[in-house]
Amino acid sequence: MARIIIDMPAQFVFSTEVPIYINHINYGHHLDNSALISLVSEARVRFFKFLGYTELDVEGVGIVVADAAVQYKSEAFHGETLVFEMTPADFNRYGCDLVWRATDKASGREVARGKTGIIFFDYAVKKPVGVPAGFRAKAGQPG
Repeated sequence: MARIIIDMPAQFVFSTEVPIYINHINYGHHLDNSALISLVSEARVRFFKFLGYTELDVEGVGIVVADAAVQYKSEAFHGETLVFEMTPADFNRYGCDLVWRATDKASGREVARGKTGIIFFDYAVKKPVGVPAGFRAKAGQPG
């Protein structure tokens, strides 16, 4: 099986800091892979808040996570603070990827990178909808 390779954009539109707590650590004494996904979810919620949205209200519609990919680069440990950078990319009819990178704040060491595919979703009718124009504009993407 081929390894996942995720290319990083030249710049990110958002960053946030998230500390690693003891409950994020596994028996190997480093950041657990499931905890990383949880921290990415926290960063995603903050990204939408930064844009003036919630995950349930982006110009009147919500989002659904369609897929996720992670490429681990190094261990992370209790007490470190991760800087998550995030930006939307690869727009399609119904959504886009949220490309992200996590680095240790103190050393700058890259811990992981990934992308989370999202689709925009009308929860009232339970169907995907097109990417809202307001989101595209705030994300710096042409309509």
